[in-house]
Amino acid sequence: MKRVALVLGSGGARGYAHIGALQVLAERGYEVTTIAGSSMGALVAGLHATGTLQEYTDWVVGLTARDVRRLIDPVINGPGLLKLDRVLGRVDEMLGGVQIEDLPIPYTAVATDLGARREVWFTSGPLSVAIRASVGIPALITPIMVNGRLLVDGGVLNPVPMEPVIGSDADFTMAISLSGPKDHTTVLSPTKESSAARPSAEWMDHFLKGASELWSNDLIASIVARFGKSEDAEPQGPAWEPPPAGLGIADVSMLSLDAMAAMITRFRLAALTPDVLVTVPGDAAKAMEFHRAEEMIELGRRLTEEALDAFDPVPAPAPAELKELTTRN
Repeated sequence: MKRVALVLGSGGARGYAHIGALQVLAERGYEVTTIAGSSMGALVAGLHATGTLQEYTDWVVGLTARDVRRLIDPVINGPGLLKLDRVLGRVDEMLGGVQIEDLPIPYTAVATDLGARREVWFTSGPLSVAIRASVGIPALITPIMVNGRLLVDGGVLNPVPMEPVIGSDADFTMAISLSGPKDHTTVLSPTKESSAARPSAEWMDHFLKGASELWSNDLIASIVARFGKSEDAEPQGPAWEPPPAGLGIADVSMLSLDAMAAMITRFRLAALTPDVLVTVPGDAAKAMEFHRAEEMIELGRRLTEEALDAFDPVPAPAPAELKELTTRN
């Protein structure tokens, strides 16, 4: 049985693709001996390490967009728009209060310390705390304090954390990035060549093509309805236009993080290149479309199969096949 050191990247709902990747690895007889992740990658990695990933999968594939909206916990006057109490409460039940050091394989969740501007690696302590720290998307998901540190999403500094698995006892390393090139690239840079005024409707249509890649309209509408709408400022001169009426803090935050994650991932993976890299397009799903689990799992399966076929044309025997060969001998 071939051993793989696995790294699962950050990327919101696209992280469901990690489930499909793990399914393919198991079906092909690969053993995950070490696992690390940021944000959604840390969550899926933790569920895999505890053996509860199938229970989680059975739950999320049945979620509708309406179910996801009901699971959202809006926050008023807090350091984030949303809490994850309901979602992570369900996940905590699956994890069963396990400590990281008691897991059957080495596990690392990566978070970001805003005060120190450094990564924080969770390799011991409560698994649920490590996951909660790693998934705190700045401005969207409320951060938490751990040992005096204000912690947010690990993807802020390390979207695909290769470092924790380097030197591990494995035959090869494999990483899954959720910030790959988009299938349908949208140019977000201004197209104006002068300071002449540009109609608001035209500017709004141009910008929303990019903003709509991350959040579904009904989810945005649900949040806006609970908090109310803000008035746009008047333009201050011929070259100044107000933001689109439908653009919220969630859109701006996720667009910014997505752009930053893509750039950081490119440089980090150039320095620490995995043997196998699975790249999920950044526009495969909006970051908060958690009702698209089945679709993302299937995408993860397909991309992983393609990557493994290119790396290892003769896959390791599946456990059942290996047992049969041993019996014959």
